[in-house]
Amino acid sequence: MAYFRRIGNLFRRSQIDQEIDAELSAHIEMRIEENLAAGMSREEARRDALLRFGNFAATRERVTSADAALSLDVLARDVRYALRQLVHSPGFTITAMVTLAVAIGANAIVFSVLNALVLRGLNLPDAQRLFTIQDRGTPFNSYPDYRDLRDRNRAFDGIAAYVVNNAGLHAGGDAQRVWIYEASGNYFDVLGVQPYLGRFFHASDDRGPDSNPYVVLSYAFWQNHFQGDAGVIGRAIELNRHSFTILGVAPPGMRGTEVFYASDLWVPIVDQKQIEGTSSLEERTSRGMWLVGRVKAGTTPAQATADLNDVAGYMKKTYPKEDDGASFSLAKPGLVGDFLGGPVRAFVAGLMLLSALILLAACANLGSLFAARATDRSREIALRLALGSTRRRILRQLLTEAVLVALAGGSAGIAASVVLLRALSVWQPVPHMPISVPVNPDLLTYAVAIVLALVSGLLCGLTPVRQVLGTAPWELVKSGVKATSRGRRFTLRDVLLVIQIAACAVLMTSSLVAVRGLARSLNSNFGFDPRNVVLLDSDMNMAGYSGDRMVAMQRRMLDNAAALPGVDSAGMISNIPLGLGWSLAGVYSDTATALKPSNELAEPAFYSVSPDYFKAAGTTLLAGRSITWNDDKKSPNVIVINRELAQKAFGSVSRAVGGHLRTGDGARYEVVGVVEDGKYITLTEDPRPAFFQPMLQAPNSETWLVARSAHNSQSLAEALHETVHNLDAGLPFQIVSWPQELDSALFAARAATVSLGVLGTLGALLAITGIFGMASYSVGKRLKEMGIRIALGAGQGQVLHAALGRAFRLLAVGSVVGLALGLAATRVLGSIVYQASPRDPVVLAGSVLVMLIVGLIAAWAPAQRAVHVDPSTLMREE
Repeated sequence: MAYFRRIGNLFRRSQIDQEIDAELSAHIEMRIEENLAAGMSREEARRDALLRFGNFAATRERVTSADAALSLDVLARDVRYALRQLVHSPGFTITAMVTLAVAIGANAIVFSVLNALVLRGLNLPDAQRLFTIQDRGTPFNSYPDYRDLRDRNRAFDGIAAYVVNNAGLHAGGDAQRVWIYEASGNYFDVLGVQPYLGRFFHASDDRGPDSNPYVVLSYAFWQNHFQGDAGVIGRAIELNRHSFTILGVAPPGMRGTEVFYASDLWVPIVDQKQIEGTSSLEERTSRGMWLVGRVKAGTTPAQATADLNDVAGYMKKTYPKEDDGASFSLAKPGLVGDFLGGPVRAFVAGLMLLSALILLAACANLGSLFAARATDRSREIALRLALGSTRRRILRQLLTEAVLVALAGGSAGIAASVVLLRALSVWQPVPHMPISVPVNPDLLTYAVAIVLALVSGLLCGLTPVRQVLGTAPWELVKSGVKATSRGRRFTLRDVLLVIQIAACAVLMTSSLVAVRGLARSLNSNFGFDPRNVVLLDSDMNMAGYSGDRMVAMQRRMLDNAAALPGVDSAGMISNIPLGLGWSLAGVYSDTATALKPSNELAEPAFYSVSPDYFKAAGTTLLAGRSITWNDDKKSPNVIVINRELAQKAFGSVSRAVGGHLRTGDGARYEVVGVVEDGKYITLTEDPRPAFFQPMLQAPNSETWLVARSAHNSQSLAEALHETVHNLDAGLPFQIVSWPQELDSALFAARAATVSLGVLGTLGALLAITGIFGMASYSVGKRLKEMGIRIALGAGQGQVLHAALGRAFRLLAVGSVVGLALGLAATRVLGSIVYQASPRDPVVLAGSVLVMLIVGLIAAWAPAQRAVHVDPSTLMREE
């Protein structure tokens, strides 16, 4: 009953207030009557009763807070009072809200990226038991090795193989390119997903090469191309001119087993020859498969790794030539194992650290604002204490204001972050590929942002606790100023400002490292010249070309492109350097007897190229000759190698020409030329060996036509499009300029530069407001002193030193600390931003210059106020 009575009190608040006032007044009247009975006069009796009773307002507050329901009403009053105070101080309120919104928004965005790429994992059942299986530290395995691991392991419920590829879809009219997973028959069973429509293919459907001509559609592809028609099951479509039957539709939201990549279709890997034109399923040295396994319940990753390496021992003994160095490890799936996972996790962790510094700088800024606000309200606080309010009540009021600011600023930051994250989720950094960053915020992102906002508000609201507890109300009311402890060398506000400046210096150093690295990457030597070059990307398999027909079509494309007006040179290559596809092969000396991995000279990238490719690509020939049309199947095998491979295999460029190398399949090649080194897989790679084979000796369906022209790229692209379309309208292809194609290789560097640049700018803005706040507060409190100094003849330099010297000393201390931390924090950028170095003199000089500019901008207005003080006017005001 008491509980319901208290709840009911909320709806008759005025009556309860009257009853409390009446009861307290009755107590005082009773004491007065007792004093009158004791012989006191009416005035003496009342005075004594009031003294014994104590402060009426404080007693009434204690009585009110004793009732939980009434406490809720008190809280509502606190909120209303806090809102009035914040509305009456719009400058403080807006500054605090914007500061917190920036910090919370930045942290929400970075945390959402961290959550999507690192924490959340794949959107698959029981995903914590799924692991990418790596061999020798890379996610690339051969299909025969996959079969051994699948059949001989004891620690996995299942292991599946897959590879990302593309194909030509023919459904009437022009062909279109679609992106696919070539997956083993047990792929969907290992992942544990169920079809949305129809069924999936299974291991039982695999009965040898080209035995499983089925396809599974992604939900998005089914909606976009078949308008959600349930009747597509059993319908036939053509992929690369081969018929496949639609077996089922994957559930919504299933992207596959790689976070960045959203497939259109899944096809059985046993149909590889129909998709790619050739099959490597029986080649143990062909390492292009990605493996994912589901660990058995109760089995630890360490136990599963040990089990895989037991299988590796069997493989080494059974296949010493191919698997001599086999060594397996597990990695979190979704980012091509540790190939992308390592750099991505390191970079996102670095971003999270830097965004936390943004929040720390914002909290320091807000702490200073709340401390200054408490100082400005010191007379008000003293009067409230003198009139009977408790320090607890005042602190509660200050905390209420802080929490309201935190909620408002946090809500604004969350709203802005949601808009940016949704835009980021639909952004495709490589337009012609289904690559995206699925970072849509979820409940965890919102929860983290709200908690950060509330904690930040509470910490900032607690900053002036010492000031409130140390207030001497009677002295302050009498003197009008609060006595300060001049003996302290550093105050809390000083510490907060140093933290803020240090955080800004870390952010600025990191962003300058990224900018410097990007500038170097854009002006570095790639081993080719992308300027004035147009690329045509296609795959002959997509139009059903193979064998001699494929080579003849490639030759016609090349001849027609070279004949276009304005084309200086044209060539072909199987995969362009720094593209998203590459191939590696072990090479051995000509005298090697055992062609096994432990005897490799190197594992270079290799390409199939046409004559004139090096001229079209702008690659410099250092020695020997280039590839010609005479290097065909009837001629001895020849290759052109790069300088790095020449140094490793022969000791010098000059000795390489005329030498011989072998590959793992035993083929022997004569080196006929040496070209300059380049970048082949990533911008950040160490110098990598590479070799180039004649396209007539190593035909490849993957075709990149490289056309160089001094004329307008757009007109050349249009002419090239018309030419190839006239040759075969059923051949899917895409045309881009080479600088545009490089966007995928430069994506990491540009993303790092943009994100760190934004964080650095935010840090600088917060530092400017922090320094400005402190300098303005210092000048405002010492205006009288400044006036006296000027009246006594002090120069502008002396006045500025007195007014702003402390602020600039703190700027110097914070900058030194921040630069030191920045040098350590930016090391992670070296794995993402090409040639990024935190010890670069330009970076160090730039960081010092930026911090100096930040200080000058922040102190300009307070400095003007200090040096233009009019002593006579100030004295009259006093």
